Amino acid sequence: MPPTSNNSKQPLVTYTNSTSTPATKKDDEKVADVDEEGGGPPQRETWGKKLDFLLSVIGFAVDLGNVWRFPYVCYNNGGGAFLVPYMIMYIFGGLPLFYMELALGQFQRCGCISVWKRICPMFKGIGFGICVIASYVAMYYNTIIAWSLYFLVSSFRSQVPWATCGNSWNTPNCYSAADLSNPNATILPRPNHSVSAANEFFDRSVLEIYKSTGIHDIGNVKWSIALCLIGVFVLVYFALWKGIKSSGKAVWITATLPYVVLIILLIRGVTLPGSSSGIKYYLKPEWKKLKDPQIWIAAAAQIFFSLGPGFGVLLALSSYNKFHNNCYKDALVTSTINCFTSFLAGFVVFSVLGYMAEKQGTSIEKVAQEGAGLVFVVYPEAIATLRGSSFWAIIFFLMLITLGLDSTFCGLEALITGVCDQWPWIGRKRELFVAGLIVYCFFGALATTTYGGNYVLALLDAHGAPIAILCICFLECIAISWFYGVRRFADDVEKMLGFRPGIFWQICWAGISPCFLFVLFILSLVYYKPIVLGSYVYPDWALGLGWVITASSLIWIPIYIVVRFFMTKGSLKDRWRSMIQPEEMPSRPPDETMQMTPVYL
Repeated sequence: MPPTSNNSKQPLVTYTNSTSTPATKKDDEKVADVDEEGGGPPQRETWGKKLDFLLSVIGFAVDLGNVWRFPYVCYNNGGGAFLVPYMIMYIFGGLPLFYMELALGQFQRCGCISVWKRICPMFKGIGFGICVIASYVAMYYNTIIAWSLYFLVSSFRSQVPWATCGNSWNTPNCYSAADLSNPNATILPRPNHSVSAANEFFDRSVLEIYKSTGIHDIGNVKWSIALCLIGVFVLVYFALWKGIKSSGKAVWITATLPYVVLIILLIRGVTLPGSSSGIKYYLKPEWKKLKDPQIWIAAAAQIFFSLGPGFGVLLALSSYNKFHNNCYKDALVTSTINCFTSFLAGFVVFSVLGYMAEKQGTSIEKVAQEGAGLVFVVYPEAIATLRGSSFWAIIFFLMLITLGLDSTFCGLEALITGVCDQWPWIGRKRELFVAGLIVYCFFGALATTTYGGNYVLALLDAHGAPIAILCICFLECIAISWFYGVRRFADDVEKMLGFRPGIFWQICWAGISPCFLFVLFILSLVYYKPIVLGSYVYPDWALGLGWVITASSLIWIPIYIVVRFFMTKGSLKDRWRSMIQPEEMPSRPPDETMQMTPVYL
């Protein structure tokens, strides 16, 4: 509108927060006291500092996958060209889901189980499924952290033990990384039967997997790994037992230390001979690969599992936010940091891979590995060739431990918050419940600490979460956008933030994101490949067990729908209405409502 002749300003009435600081503080304190009616514990906590929440979200999203998966996926799927589908999937798939779950948790202020009676009661089984998945992840993910702890302890000596052959665990086929320590030395490619000292240390000293013949014969518990696992779970317990008061302080270390170490490793990596060729290989775009649908599938899977919607973690963490917290800004900041960290880790990894390829006189394709092989074999082998190898090993494995710990803190917090909000009497005995949960997860993880534990771990890794979580997140998106209603959800966000989510977000929530998840879920079934660990092929009965594990989290959804249907009285129409309409809304104090304040243009 053009200005009038007297230059008067036209007021535009919008919903804004009260500008009175005492009133806002009073409002926030009152928000934390509600939710008794909704199944949440009385006097619900809120984060002591905003940074506690942000670091927790960053710590959850930035995990081991950022270091050991993204760099390999990027280089294997077109290098720099991979960033195109990656960013598209981030904008239209990952970020909207990330924002949606943060906003949902902040408005409803409850965990993954009780939240559904405020959204769509018949989907309450989703919450139980999330808890099952969280327990599976805790069982194998903490074992990987235990491996890192074993490496860390082994690094406190004058020379890292995987630098040389001649140890009790080595075989005659071993060749030593110490041969590469001379900067003028170039080692020719080894015969096919030769194995690096780093590889033998991981397989024969850390895992001792040679004492197992397969998943049917996993052998006894390797107690050194089991003791490391106990140490990990003790740290996890003391980070979680007091709720966000304790975990919010722990993440100040676990979420920030990895960045310090990454920068140190990057500086060291780019000064190594051959590092530039590794970085070029990492970033060199292969534009023709963009025509391959597999590249787009890989980008969608990477962004989804990196940001982690659907695990109930973002819901749980944001449920402790103050009502008027700007979760929109939080979603943009934390998700961007996560993507940047993945990109940064690629430089750290490929600078070292380029160095190793040059020293061994081979190509980067033969050096690069994905997953555990990268962080427990290839990178340690490179570290063994450096002067002061013990120092570099200590900070590297300390980084892996902290990357893993804050993710496992948040994963278990999602389960704990969900259970404590659903059954408040458990929440009043949180310390005992967390202790019992930790003991349960430890005994469940014992199988992964056996000589054949890596076979069990790979089975849980393939079937415990990846397939089921896609289905669960898809149903969560459908329940919120189609049953609860994307407009009603946008109204909720407006009440918190003072502005309504734009049409882009609403279209993503209602259409693009559900399609994104549904396609990923279908493709994960269509392109499922039987698990292979090295040269070991899993027997059919083990694969069948894997699908039972997958189904054990999803089965809660139809079970609850059926039980709810038969327990509800009335006609079919009445039962259906009862199952899809919210039973309650979160209680809010009268003075917490948004105030009408004129904003002048």
